[in-house]
Amino acid sequence: MIYKKLAKKLRIQINSAGYQIGDHLPSEKKLAEQYHVSRMTIRKAIDLLVEAGLLKRKHGSGTYIKDKDVHHENASLKGFVELMANTGHNVKSEVIAFSVIQCPLSIASKLRINSNERIFYSRRIRYVDNKPLIIEDSYMPVKYFGNLTLAHLEGSKFDFIENVCQIKIAGSYETFHPIIPDQNICQLLQVENNIPILRLSTLSYSVQGDYINYSIMYRNTQDYIVEYHLKREQ
Repeated sequence: MIYKKLAKKLRIQINSAGYQIGDHLPSEKKLAEQYHVSRMTIRKAIDLLVEAGLLKRKHGSGTYIKDKDVHHENASLKGFVELMANTGHNVKSEVIAFSVIQCPLSIASKLRINSNERIFYSRRIRYVDNKPLIIEDSYMPVKYFGNLTLAHLEGSKFDFIENVCQIKIAGSYETFHPIIPDQNICQLLQVENNIPILRLSTLSYSVQGDYINYSIMYRNTQDYIVEYHLKREQ
């Protein structure tokens, strides 16, 4: 429906740097002119964002931005818990799969290990303010992380790697792909079918040059926005 598509456009608009929490949204008339739709369509789109907790109406005054979707700026390599630490949001990780498996050939080629080596496989759902924002599948060689436990995965994986295992992370290779998620991913992220999300694969390596973690993450791009601030080398 038109108003649902419009609500998504408005959502992007209010999450932009040009708007802050507490700002007054343009009038329905101006928004209707901007998007070339009727005021009724604008009103129904705003209703959806009010229900989502992003906008609020004040009688006789207009519509204001009540909240924004989860957002962070990324200028360096950090784990999810580190990124969200100072945002004021409640962060939780739920581990829904955790086992030791023989490394599949496709994963072994990423981690530069033999396919007969053992690895930890885990699937975590990362919540912010009780919203499921990320599903993460991780593959970690047992030879580096023999003491990995469920409790470690419920916290910060980067903290476990660097402070418990004393392995310094040097960097990570990242690849992004927009995908249409399958039904299982849709259910876990609580998103509608046939709505594109972002698939991010990361390959982290240590200062010694060892490949220590390969992860595939599925991001709910409707509620989770990442802004990259990359500086050009002089």
